[in-house]
Amino acid sequence: MEALRQDDPRRFGRFTALARFDEQASAVRYVARDTASGETALVTAARPELAAVPVFSRRFRAEARTAERLAGGWVSPPLETGKAAGTPGDGPEPLWTAAGYVAALPLDEAVGIAGPLPERVVRVLGAGIAETLSRVHATGAALQGLAPGTVLLAADGPRLTAFGPLGAAASAEAGPEDRLSVRLGYLTPEQIAGEEVSAASDLFVLGLLLAYAATGATPFTEGPAEGASRRIAEDEPELDGVPQELRELIASCLAKDPAERPSAGTVAAELALEGAAGLARGGWLPEPLAAAVADQEARVRALEVPAAGGAETPGTDGVPSTDGTPVTDGAPGAETAEPGDIEEDRGTTRFLNTGPRPPRNDTPTTQLALPQGAAAPPPPALAPTAQQAPAAPGASAAPGTPAALSAPAAPGGAPQPGHPYAAPGSVPPAGPPHGGPTPYPAAALPAGAGGAGAAGGGPMVSLPLPPAPAPAPDPGASRRTLLTIAAAAVGGLVVGGGAMAALGSGETAAATDDKPAPKPRRTLPGQAPEPRWTYTHPASEAPPLTAAVWQDELLVLTGESQAAAVDLRTGKRRWQRADAAKGQAALAAGTDLVFVASPTEFLWLAPKDGKVVHRVRYTEAFDDLAVGPLAGSSGPVIWFTASHTVTVKAPKPKKGKKKGKDKQVPEAFFLAYDIVRRKELWRTPVPAGRAPGTPSYRVAAERSADILVRQRSASLTPAEVRAAKRKGSVRSFDQKTGKLLWTKQYGAATPEAATAGDEDGTLYAAVGTDLEAFEADTAKPLWRVEGTEGSVYGTPLIAGPLVHTTESSQSVGAVERESGRLVWRRSTEVPAPGNAPSITLSSSEKTLIAADAVQVTAFAADSGERLWKFQDIGAAEPKGATVSAPYRVLTVGKTAIVQRERSFYAFPVA
Repeated sequence: MEALRQDDPRRFGRFTALARFDEQASAVRYVARDTASGETALVTAARPELAAVPVFSRRFRAEARTAERLAGGWVSPPLETGKAAGTPGDGPEPLWTAAGYVAALPLDEAVGIAGPLPERVVRVLGAGIAETLSRVHATGAALQGLAPGTVLLAADGPRLTAFGPLGAAASAEAGPEDRLSVRLGYLTPEQIAGEEVSAASDLFVLGLLLAYAATGATPFTEGPAEGASRRIAEDEPELDGVPQELRELIASCLAKDPAERPSAGTVAAELALEGAAGLARGGWLPEPLAAAVADQEARVRALEVPAAGGAETPGTDGVPSTDGTPVTDGAPGAETAEPGDIEEDRGTTRFLNTGPRPPRNDTPTTQLALPQGAAAPPPPALAPTAQQAPAAPGASAAPGTPAALSAPAAPGGAPQPGHPYAAPGSVPPAGPPHGGPTPYPAAALPAGAGGAGAAGGGPMVSLPLPPAPAPAPDPGASRRTLLTIAAAAVGGLVVGGGAMAALGSGETAAATDDKPAPKPRRTLPGQAPEPRWTYTHPASEAPPLTAAVWQDELLVLTGESQAAAVDLRTGKRRWQRADAAKGQAALAAGTDLVFVASPTEFLWLAPKDGKVVHRVRYTEAFDDLAVGPLAGSSGPVIWFTASHTVTVKAPKPKKGKKKGKDKQVPEAFFLAYDIVRRKELWRTPVPAGRAPGTPSYRVAAERSADILVRQRSASLTPAEVRAAKRKGSVRSFDQKTGKLLWTKQYGAATPEAATAGDEDGTLYAAVGTDLEAFEADTAKPLWRVEGTEGSVYGTPLIAGPLVHTTESSQSVGAVERESGRLVWRRSTEVPAPGNAPSITLSSSEKTLIAADAVQVTAFAADSGERLWKFQDIGAAEPKGATVSAPYRVLTVGKTAIVQRERSFYAFPVA
């Protein structure tokens, strides 16, 4: 930080500037105070010479609007965007955007302070980034903005930022003849080959970031700058310094073939099964970084708002610089340089010299033309340069150009596999990592964050500044207009709906009318029926983690702080209890009790008032075992995994030899428990999962004599993954004794492949782009149904003579169980690609309901006739909070309960 200079703006809308936070080539960030609320904010102001260029100005504003829709999870929205007021002189007024301040360090600065980061820190960091990527990729968009300067480490978890919505120009440097030198982020092999970026490109960059965090260097930086592209395209990554437990995962992210890289959801689950927020709970930063974050926050909090009318003297008010010494000159870097000091390039982010490897130099930069005052033209070809480097993650190939900058659509998402709350019959958790909105540092991540705050070691490339992206819906547009547009696009939406929102992104149609649109008096073709009731979870509480139906009477919701029950007849809340907070599921324990599995104990609640009738603590009932997520349930019996750590003493040494060290070894078990009799039925030893040791199982089928179980891939140890050779397996356990009967693999079904079985002994698994049926006991193939090209099947649903299917091409369908003959296949009409919709059948099995990040679609289960669609408005008020959750559906009787974050709708169904 340093003092304000004479020509710095003093006011940005409702924000009063206190000090310069730092400086970039195209923008300056200021610490500011909200005059209305007194809260501290960071304001990113574009340099006046760039703000005066229409194409830059349009891009800045368009990306600021898009940044709002990217908010959620580990990314926060801008607080306000506008022009600065009170700028001295006659120069142009800079564009700016403000976001709430939270103390945090960029990844490259953190590595410079602490060196390579510990494994747990890398896991939290990677899981947080992957969680954000997962919801972005759900809409088919690519983030393209990852770099050590855009990844921040805060006290309670990682953050993503681009230091202002400047997109690919965020690290632009003004050059001669109105040209800009633009440093982009990391390159990927497909970009070097001139191919378009995709979601897999983000995973390659994530692998580079994780390797950098773990070692202090990137895997391909060894050698001359001009050979960087060849090394990325051809050489194997240098991962010797990466911890063994992380090496295989990072290597898979760095696969040359995009098709061989894992999904973001898979990476998130493998790094932190409990989620980044869960793994970071209780503190995650090493002591030097925690102290640096605390020190930064103390310096910012100590800043005082200048007296009204007072003029600050630049460089003399004692505001400390980033190294703790007072700044005595208004210009950056005015301190006296000591002999041998290396001048830092303030316009770009570079890797610091940490660890055993020598420092890497930035590769050369090139330039792009910046039209002064001209309207945004179509992107021209690359400007000729002496050395032309391919585009980085901020750029995607365009016809006639080796690279062009692009702004992805607002992200969306779906629950990640392997989440500890993904219990049978329950809705997986959704929303921000802490269960509710949290303040995040700096400015929001921009839509086209192509290399913003670019990483050192990343090539710089000469690119034309692209035209501004299409503007987001104008908040001033009327709700009626927005609904009309949405209805024209997808047809038959419920009146009052029309907004599209996705996990963490909340791309929501704005509405300005004070009164909500009137509900229809009759049901129109394709329109969702009138809900029997609606329920909105209180804004004072975190959004529900899970939702489950109890005895056709209660909708039981669990959250971070408590559990609550909603009457299924009226939609009114009946009770709430703190005892059952963070529960996994709500099941019927007989006819008179509600069973909830909390993180530390089993609870039995009275349905009338939620009072705890019985409790069984894990430490007392299961010999100090750590209980994992429920694998499944049937009647009064639940199945779950658990583990503990035991000490294995070193063998007695031979004469004259030293005794070896004792080892701490995890032991894992698969258990069956009767929740009515409150009695353990059996306990079977099973292979331990990845650290801390509890494997995560899912019951794929229940048969009369046994249960078929799949282990979620995120809990497999690296050794198990290698041994499986990319094939998943199914275990059979005896229902009465828990004895392991057999373990089998089915065709080329991977560990992540969607799998389900029936009581007749048939297993249905996604194999490549197809759905294949196998005889469970022999693994003999029975039939195969071809899927849509480039699509994969989600978990099928077996009902009567049919197997209902769902695909990532946003299609659902039905095939005959006996023959595999395709009965019908229909599109949900949601833009593809994305995760396969989750499918649910009504209690009568007459209606099939598909839910994804965009909408809910109902079909006739026997014929595939599309019945209706539903999208809610997301926010009742024009400036309401962004909705950041996908749709989920539970069915009970003739009612379908549709959930979207805090909102619940009870629709009548056949």
